Amino acid sequence: MKAVVYTKYGPAEVAKLTEVAKPSPKNTEVLIKVYTSTVNRTDSGFRSAEYFISRFWSGLLRPKNQILGCEFAGIIEEVGSSIKTFKKGDKVFGFNDKTFGGHGEYLTIAETDAVTTIPNNISLDEAAALTEGAHYALNIIKAAKLEKGQNVLVYGATGAIGSAAVQLLKHYGMKVTAVCNSKNVALVKSLGAAIVIDYQTQDFTMTDNRFQLIIDAVGKSSFGQCKPLLAKKGIYISTELGKNAENVFLALITPILGSKKVLFPIPTINKETVQFLKELVEKGEYKPVIDRQYTLNQIVEAYKYVESGQKTGNVILKIVE
Repeated sequence: MKAVVYTKYGPAEVAKLTEVAKPSPKNTEVLIKVYTSTVNRTDSGFRSAEYFISRFWSGLLRPKNQILGCEFAGIIEEVGSSIKTFKKGDKVFGFNDKTFGGHGEYLTIAETDAVTTIPNNISLDEAAALTEGAHYALNIIKAAKLEKGQNVLVYGATGAIGSAAVQLLKHYGMKVTAVCNSKNVALVKSLGAAIVIDYQTQDFTMTDNRFQLIIDAVGKSSFGQCKPLLAKKGIYISTELGKNAENVFLALITPILGSKKVLFPIPTINKETVQFLKELVEKGEYKPVIDRQYTLNQIVEAYKYVESGQKTGNVILKIVE
């Protein structure tokens, strides 16, 4: 089968389209013919190993799992002998940041992992983009333990995480203030933001509103910059480590030293998470934002675009054209 393989860490060019053996499912696994995947920050981070800590999961000297692609959507081609909840022909989507595999024509995944059937009201392309940004956003929201009606600011509201966060926060009944660029103001309003600040014409730190939670979905602010905007007992969470990994350090000391604090939750995902996202899609309360799409042989261009910081929502990787 065709797959994008990387045998060493590095820039986009280390990812090569090649032929590899088609996997076979174990008794507890399904074999999925992948139609669509995405290229995202998770894939880029593991491929580049820019944060050395990622190597403790992916391999210290070289990658253990050489086909990336944590998100996928496709059709089940074969089921293991112990499978009870899926059958051949089922359309499914899911997330796998343990062994990956979405950037290939086939992958295997356990029945009990983060995979479920696709909602009837979205396409395979949209289904592939349901999980990465949303599960990061969901972990942040749960860690903050918000109450309905509280004010939340989302900085970087047009990326995969930010666009999902706005929709999920609306689902939970929060009043959302979103920060984005000029061209995406209308889009972010349509996602459910009550107030949108255009950072190209306004300084978001000058707002008079105070927030129980500030989510930096792109890692371009800091706790010091955002602290004055936090309400008493307010929480700041960034999706990045911050300068000199300060967000990890601040997450250890700020809960002890003051009422305003930094949290740095470690994201997790399971079958219940993808089933929850499926239910939101079916209710019309969540839909991934799609920017553009690439094919397998355009993987280098796809990575470069994702890492340029210009994308709006999700970048689709078509496995079956």
